[in-house]
Amino acid sequence: MKLASIKKVLILVAILAVPGFLYYELVHQGKNRYKKLPFFGPKQVAATFHTFHGKHIPDTIYHQLPDFKFINQLADTVSWKSFRGRIIVMNLFYTKGNNFAVENANKAMRSYVDTYSRNVMIRFVGLSIDPVTDHPAVLKPYAEKLNAKAGKWDLLTGDSIAVYNWVNKGLFIDLHQDTEHGEKKFIYSNLFVLLDQQHRIRGYYDATNQEALAKLEDEVKVLVAEELRARTAKDGDI
Repeated sequence: MKLASIKKVLILVAILAVPGFLYYELVHQGKNRYKKLPFFGPKQVAATFHTFHGKHIPDTIYHQLPDFKFINQLADTVSWKSFRGRIIVMNLFYTKGNNFAVENANKAMRSYVDTYSRNVMIRFVGLSIDPVTDHPAVLKPYAEKLNAKAGKWDLLTGDSIAVYNWVNKGLFIDLHQDTEHGEKKFIYSNLFVLLDQQHRIRGYYDATNQEALAKLEDEVKVLVAEELRARTAKDGDI
Protein backbone atom coordinates (compact mmCIF):
# COMPACT_ATOMS: atom_id res chain seq x y z
CA MET A 1 0.00 0.00 0.00
CA LYS A 2 1.32 3.43 -0.93
CA LEU A 3 2.27 5.90 1.82
CA ALA A 4 -0.44 8.36 0.73
CA SER A 5 -3.10 5.64 0.97
CA ILE A 6 -1.91 4.63 4.42
CA LYS A 7 -2.16 8.24 5.61
CA LYS A 8 -5.73 8.51 4.29
CA VAL A 9 -6.73 5.32 6.13
CA LEU A 10 -5.17 6.55 9.39
CA ILE A 11 -6.95 9.91 9.12
CA LEU A 12 -10.29 8.18 8.48
CA VAL A 13 -9.81 5.87 11.48
CA ALA A 14 -8.97 8.86 13.70
CA ILE A 15 -12.10 10.76 12.59
CA LEU A 16 -14.35 7.77 13.25
CA ALA A 17 -12.73 7.11 16.63
CA VAL A 18 -13.17 10.60 18.08
CA PRO A 19 -16.93 10.46 18.89
CA GLY A 20 -16.60 7.07 20.61
CA PHE A 21 -13.54 8.21 22.53
CA LEU A 22 -15.32 11.38 23.66
CA TYR A 23 -18.29 9.38 24.90
CA TYR A 24 -16.03 6.93 26.75
CA GLU A 25 -14.06 9.71 28.39
CA LEU A 26 -17.10 11.70 29.50
CA VAL A 27 -19.40 8.88 30.52
CA HIS A 28 -17.10 6.18 31.87
CA GLN A 29 -13.73 7.72 32.61
CA GLY A 30 -15.13 11.16 33.30
CA LYS A 31 -17.34 10.46 36.31
CA ASN A 32 -15.50 13.11 38.27
CA ARG A 33 -13.75 14.89 35.42
CA TYR A 34 -16.47 17.09 34.02
CA LYS A 35 -19.12 19.32 35.49
CA LYS A 36 -22.76 18.90 34.63
CA LEU A 37 -24.19 21.86 32.81
CA PRO A 38 -25.97 24.44 34.99
CA PHE A 39 -29.74 24.86 35.20
CA PHE A 40 -31.33 28.23 34.44
CA GLY A 41 -34.53 29.64 35.86
CA PRO A 42 -36.21 29.41 39.26
CA LYS A 43 -35.77 26.31 41.38
CA GLN A 44 -37.15 24.91 44.61
CA VAL A 45 -36.33 22.24 47.15
CA ALA A 46 -38.31 19.03 46.68
CA ALA A 47 -39.80 16.81 49.38
CA THR A 48 -37.72 13.87 48.12
CA PHE A 49 -34.08 13.05 48.83
CA HIS A 50 -31.11 11.29 47.24
CA THR A 51 -28.08 9.73 48.89
CA PHE A 52 -24.52 10.91 48.32
CA HIS A 53 -21.62 9.43 50.32
CA GLY A 54 -24.11 8.18 52.87
CA LYS A 55 -25.82 11.54 53.34
CA HIS A 56 -29.45 12.31 52.50
CA ILE A 57 -29.57 15.39 50.28
CA PRO A 58 -32.82 17.12 49.30
CA ASP A 59 -33.63 16.93 45.59
CA THR A 60 -34.04 20.13 43.60
CA ILE A 61 -36.91 20.88 41.26
CA TYR A 62 -35.64 22.96 38.34
CA HIS A 63 -37.66 25.16 36.00
CA GLN A 64 -39.27 23.24 33.14
CA LEU A 65 -40.74 24.93 30.11
CA PRO A 66 -44.54 24.59 29.91
CA ASP A 67 -46.16 22.56 27.18
CA PHE A 68 -47.32 24.26 23.98
CA LYS A 69 -49.16 23.66 20.74
CA PHE A 70 -47.46 25.35 17.81
CA ILE A 71 -47.47 24.61 14.08
CA ASN A 72 -44.42 23.76 11.97
CA GLN A 73 -43.54 24.44 8.34
CA LEU A 74 -45.68 21.51 7.20
CA ALA A 75 -48.71 22.82 9.16
CA ASP A 76 -48.39 19.91 11.60
CA THR A 77 -49.23 20.56 15.24
CA VAL A 78 -46.16 20.24 17.46
CA SER A 79 -45.96 19.92 21.26
CA TRP A 80 -43.52 18.53 23.81
CA LYS A 81 -44.84 15.10 22.89
CA SER A 82 -43.17 15.59 19.50
CA PHE A 83 -39.79 16.03 21.22
CA ARG A 84 -40.06 13.31 23.83
CA GLY A 85 -36.60 12.10 24.87
CA ARG A 86 -34.82 14.71 22.76
CA ILE A 87 -32.24 17.41 23.46
CA ILE A 88 -33.25 20.67 21.76
CA VAL A 89 -31.27 23.58 20.36
CA MET A 90 -33.67 26.49 19.87
CA ASN A 91 -33.58 30.04 18.57
CA LEU A 92 -35.98 32.84 17.66
CA PHE A 93 -36.43 34.21 14.15
CA TYR A 94 -38.75 36.01 11.75
CA THR A 95 -38.89 35.89 7.97
CA LYS A 96 -39.89 39.37 6.86
CA GLY A 97 -37.22 41.98 6.13
CA ASN A 98 -33.45 41.94 5.80
CA ASN A 99 -32.25 40.82 9.18
CA PHE A 100 -28.56 39.92 9.30
CA ALA A 101 -28.86 38.70 12.88
CA VAL A 102 -31.45 36.12 11.82
CA GLU A 103 -29.43 35.17 8.74
CA ASN A 104 -26.30 34.60 10.81
CA ALA A 105 -28.24 32.55 13.34
CA ASN A 106 -29.71 30.44 10.52
CA LYS A 107 -26.22 29.77 9.15
CA ALA A 108 -25.04 28.67 12.58
CA MET A 109 -28.09 26.46 13.03
CA ARG A 110 -27.53 24.92 9.61
CA SER A 111 -24.00 24.00 10.68
CA TYR A 112 -25.27 22.34 13.88
CA VAL A 113 -27.94 20.43 11.96
CA ASP A 114 -25.34 19.12 9.54
CA THR A 115 -23.02 18.11 12.38
CA TYR A 116 -25.73 16.18 14.24
CA SER A 117 -27.76 15.02 11.25
CA ARG A 118 -27.47 11.36 12.29
CA ASN A 119 -27.85 11.88 16.03
CA VAL A 120 -31.45 11.01 16.90
CA MET A 121 -31.08 12.48 20.40
CA ILE A 122 -30.87 16.06 19.11
CA ARG A 123 -33.55 18.21 17.46
CA PHE A 124 -33.40 21.81 16.29
CA VAL A 125 -36.19 24.36 16.58
CA GLY A 126 -36.74 27.88 15.32
CA LEU A 127 -39.69 29.75 16.84
CA SER A 128 -41.12 32.70 14.90
CA ILE A 129 -41.63 35.91 16.83
CA ASP A 130 -43.81 37.26 14.00
CA PRO A 131 -46.69 34.76 13.97
CA VAL A 132 -49.00 37.17 12.12
CA THR A 133 -46.71 37.03 9.08
CA ASP A 134 -45.08 33.65 9.54
CA HIS A 135 -47.90 31.19 8.96
CA PRO A 136 -47.16 27.77 7.37
CA ALA A 137 -47.64 29.04 3.80
CA VAL A 138 -44.72 31.41 4.43
CA LEU A 139 -42.63 29.03 6.54
CA LYS A 140 -42.73 26.16 4.04
CA PRO A 141 -40.77 27.92 1.23
CA TYR A 142 -38.58 29.62 3.86
CA ALA A 143 -37.72 26.19 5.31
CA GLU A 144 -37.03 24.81 1.84
CA LYS A 145 -34.58 27.64 1.23
CA LEU A 146 -32.78 26.76 4.47
CA ASN A 147 -33.09 23.02 3.78
CA ALA A 148 -34.78 22.78 7.17
CA LYS A 149 -36.57 19.45 7.25
CA ALA A 150 -39.41 19.02 9.72
CA GLY A 151 -38.59 16.35 12.27
CA LYS A 152 -34.98 17.49 12.52
CA TRP A 153 -35.17 21.27 12.18
CA ASP A 154 -38.71 22.49 12.85
CA LEU A 155 -39.74 26.09 12.21
CA LEU A 156 -42.66 26.84 14.50
CA THR A 157 -45.36 29.49 14.66
CA GLY A 158 -48.57 29.90 16.59
CA ASP A 159 -50.93 32.25 18.35
CA SER A 160 -49.12 35.53 19.05
CA ILE A 161 -50.11 35.74 22.71
CA ALA A 162 -49.16 32.11 23.30
CA VAL A 163 -45.78 32.54 21.59
CA TYR A 164 -44.88 35.73 23.46
CA ASN A 165 -45.96 34.33 26.83
CA TRP A 166 -44.00 31.13 26.22
CA VAL A 167 -40.83 33.05 25.27
CA ASN A 168 -41.03 35.66 28.03
CA LYS A 169 -42.23 33.46 30.87
CA GLY A 170 -40.87 30.08 29.78
CA LEU A 171 -37.54 30.81 28.11
CA PHE A 172 -37.03 34.02 30.14
CA ILE A 173 -36.00 35.85 26.98
CA ASP A 174 -37.15 39.46 26.70
CA LEU A 175 -39.36 39.78 23.63
CA HIS A 176 -41.66 42.60 22.63
CA GLN A 177 -42.71 44.67 19.65
CA ASP A 178 -42.22 48.33 18.99
CA THR A 179 -42.94 50.72 16.13
CA GLU A 180 -40.23 52.67 14.37
CA HIS A 181 -41.02 55.06 11.50
CA GLY A 182 -44.43 53.44 11.21
CA GLU A 183 -42.99 49.92 10.84
CA LYS A 184 -43.17 47.02 13.25
CA LYS A 185 -39.89 46.30 15.03
CA PHE A 186 -39.00 43.29 17.15
CA ILE A 187 -36.97 43.77 20.30
CA TYR A 188 -35.51 40.50 21.52
CA SER A 189 -32.34 38.75 22.64
CA ASN A 190 -30.80 36.89 19.72
CA LEU A 191 -29.85 33.73 21.58
CA PHE A 192 -29.60 30.01 21.11
CA VAL A 193 -31.08 28.05 24.01
CA LEU A 194 -30.05 24.52 24.96
CA LEU A 195 -32.81 22.38 26.49
CA ASP A 196 -32.41 18.93 28.00
CA GLN A 197 -34.78 16.00 27.69
CA GLN A 198 -36.79 17.18 30.69
CA HIS A 199 -37.41 20.58 29.00
CA ARG A 200 -35.06 22.39 31.36
CA ILE A 201 -32.86 25.28 30.26
CA ARG A 202 -29.18 24.31 30.33
CA GLY A 203 -27.54 27.18 28.45
CA TYR A 204 -27.91 30.51 26.63
CA TYR A 205 -25.57 31.45 23.77
CA ASP A 206 -25.23 34.72 21.84
CA ALA A 207 -26.02 33.88 18.22
CA THR A 208 -23.68 36.65 16.99
CA ASN A 209 -20.65 35.56 19.04
CA GLN A 210 -18.37 32.90 17.57
CA GLU A 211 -16.94 31.97 20.95
CA ALA A 212 -20.45 31.46 22.31
CA LEU A 213 -21.40 29.35 19.28
CA ALA A 214 -18.32 27.16 19.78
CA LYS A 215 -19.25 26.79 23.44
CA LEU A 216 -22.74 25.66 22.44
CA GLU A 217 -21.30 22.96 20.20
CA ASP A 218 -19.09 21.73 23.06
CA GLU A 219 -21.92 21.80 25.58
CA VAL A 220 -24.27 19.87 23.31
CA LYS A 221 -21.73 17.04 23.48
CA VAL A 222 -21.50 17.32 27.26
CA LEU A 223 -25.30 17.22 27.55
CA VAL A 224 -25.49 14.15 25.30
CA ALA A 225 -22.95 12.41 27.54
CA GLU A 226 -24.85 13.54 30.63
CA GLU A 227 -28.13 12.15 29.31
CA LEU A 228 -26.54 8.85 28.27
CA ARG A 229 -24.90 8.50 31.65
CA ALA A 230 -28.24 9.18 33.36
CA ARG A 231 -29.88 6.45 31.28
CA THR A 232 -27.12 4.01 32.17
CA ALA A 233 -27.41 4.84 35.86
CA LYS A 234 -31.18 4.36 35.68
CA ASP A 235 -30.65 0.92 34.19
CA GLY A 236 -28.36 0.08 37.14
CA ASP A 237 -25.16 -0.38 35.15
CA ILE A 238 -23.08 2.13 37.15
